[in-house]
Amino acid sequence: MPSKHHFASYKIMEVLKKNIHIHKKTAAIILENGEVLWGYGLGVKKSVVGELCFNTSQTGYQEALTDPSYTKQIITFTFPHIGIVGINSEDQESKKIYADACIINQPDEYYSNWRAENDLNSYFIQNNIPCIYGIDTRYLTKKLAEEGAKKAALIHFGDTINVLQKIKSEIQNWSGLENLDLAKIVSTTNKYTWNKGTWIKSYTNKNKNSFRVTCLDFGIKHNILRNLHEFNLDPTVLNLSSNFDEIMETKPDGIFLSNGPGDPYATGEKILNTLKKVIEKEIPVFGICLGHQILSMALNAKTKKMFQGHRGSNHPVKNLINNTVEITSQNHGFEVDRETFSKDIIETHISLFDGTNEGLKHKHLPVFSVQYHPEASPGPHDSHYLFYEFYNLINQYAKTK
Repeated sequence: MPSKHHFASYKIMEVLKKNIHIHKKTAAIILENGEVLWGYGLGVKKSVVGELCFNTSQTGYQEALTDPSYTKQIITFTFPHIGIVGINSEDQESKKIYADACIINQPDEYYSNWRAENDLNSYFIQNNIPCIYGIDTRYLTKKLAEEGAKKAALIHFGDTINVLQKIKSEIQNWSGLENLDLAKIVSTTNKYTWNKGTWIKSYTNKNKNSFRVTCLDFGIKHNILRNLHEFNLDPTVLNLSSNFDEIMETKPDGIFLSNGPGDPYATGEKILNTLKKVIEKEIPVFGICLGHQILSMALNAKTKKMFQGHRGSNHPVKNLINNTVEITSQNHGFEVDRETFSKDIIETHISLFDGTNEGLKHKHLPVFSVQYHPEASPGPHDSHYLFYEFYNLINQYAKTK
């Protein structure tokens, strides 16, 4: 006859089953080779196809999700717990989530932060985004690091599983990020100005004069605009396809080329001739991320797809000008090919992970750019000096007018 202890253990297991809910799996990741990884769904019930990538940041999941550079990408968060501090309206890098979907090891249903206004699952639903959790993100990250970027699908199917075969064919038919002009999807349709600074003062602004900076929007992040304004560089934001006359109507003291998604070649066709006119006029130019790639193309260099992109906030970069190392935030899947640099281009920064190009400047013209994100929110802040450099470059050339 079973003991009292046995009955007690049985009762405990029944309670655990009811309260911990041993779920039926309701979501899946399908890789381009046909491999299927099963998990549990969050957000809306839908399927998406995109490029699978991973982000190594330990903080800033909301900033990553709302970065327009993640358009047509499925983010794998390597940090195991996502949702800990909830969601708030201040940490947005744009007006909505631009990542197509995300993969989480363990979401936090109960957030804890005085700034929080919402939970992660509700946020996904409001933004029409599917998510999967309960996946071994270590396995996925290792696979991507060793085998390179992959096409994939994420399906949150609920109780309906008969979409698997259909979505497998969609993966095969999708061409990938190469030759895709995604910046046109995220670029502003209307000109606007920005007048908000940063709320965390990690530096002292010593700039006295104010200058007008015209930003060509390939998918610009809010914290770039905050930093420009903080450094007395007043931003006016234009659509990426604005012509030379439209740019000059804003009377720019400097031009900023923003971050953004997609293949720089596909986007560059719309802007290269205009940008070359700006450079010939010797207006100071600063580019970040996709803006770095577009500027390099205007200087007759070439870009190429990376085997494995850089995404995270712990990427070491060496400054070749002063021989220092910066910890940087990065999000890109294309790189500038240094082998195509002309004799007038100076390489200023390189990645200490894989040696790829991270920055350049021209020997004689007032233009420079970096592949990484000096405006990074929530951090790191090692590279804020680049906004000073842009200000000083504008100030220097303003004196020659």
